[in-house]
Amino acid sequence: MKKKITIGSRGSKLAILYAQKVKDKIIQSASFKKEELHIKPISTKGDQIKDKRLSDVGGKGLFSSEIEKQLLKKEIDIAVHALKDMPVNETKGLVTDTFLERNDPREILITFNKKKIKDLDVNSIIGTSSYRREFQIKKKRPDLNCKLIRGNVDTRIKKLKDGLYDGILLSSAGIRFLKLDEYIAEIFETEEIIPSAGQGIIAIQCRENDDEAISILKRINHDQTYRRAHSERNVLKVLEGDCETAVGVHSKIEGDQLTLEAELFSLDGSERYYEKKIVEKSKFREIGEEIGETLKKKSNNSYKK
Repeated sequence: MKKKITIGSRGSKLAILYAQKVKDKIIQSASFKKEELHIKPISTKGDQIKDKRLSDVGGKGLFSSEIEKQLLKKEIDIAVHALKDMPVNETKGLVTDTFLERNDPREILITFNKKKIKDLDVNSIIGTSSYRREFQIKKKRPDLNCKLIRGNVDTRIKKLKDGLYDGILLSSAGIRFLKLDEYIAEIFETEEIIPSAGQGIIAIQCRENDDEAISILKRINHDQTYRRAHSERNVLKVLEGDCETAVGVHSKIEGDQLTLEAELFSLDGSERYYEKKIVEKSKFREIGEEIGETLKKKSNNSYKK
């Protein structure tokens, strides 16, 4: 077994924290010392382009393609990603099948004066780069204006403090990892705002023929999160959507049962299609496919251009 593992990750503060968590898990579960694992920050196009929607400049792959190239070239041994930022179709030669225990998947609102969504002034400006979040928040408050915001969490909070926005929507997992909980004005339960598929899940990718890496990663895989990740991602696979597709998907496991719910919006956000099912947790792949097919039929492809 090789005694040096290079972990590739985006270079943002949050991404490095995710990679550090993976590093710690590997040290705990395998016979590695700290100095035998190295985190390599990799700059991605998604990090470099901060003034446009991802859908306008190439989609979700902008956060993962540079890292995957280095993985294929064997410049790194494993790659760490936020699952929600990964394209749904796996890159040839690679496999993403290891997931750490899920972090909080909920959405949170940050406002300058800690106002909740119901208390914001009419026509307040909410920052988000997601059509899903925009349509979901407008279902609650149709009078609010949503405006594009990109950049890391610190950058977004600074823009809020500078008065460019009245509030911003973010994922709880990132805020909590960065220990910025004091900024949270409101937390939305997953029943109120369904998060994006895989939100709060750290995914680890390796080469499909790297038996050594696969063996190491199997030891840190969290079974329930594995099932939830695949069930949610299978909804996206069936819908064949891109990062413009406004879809929320969330699952939970209680005992032997897995509950999966999803909502899909038409292109302009005027129509919402919803589906929820409960099955035995062993059918985690099938439930995602079934809900994806149901939403596809209900929407009559109105979510596609």
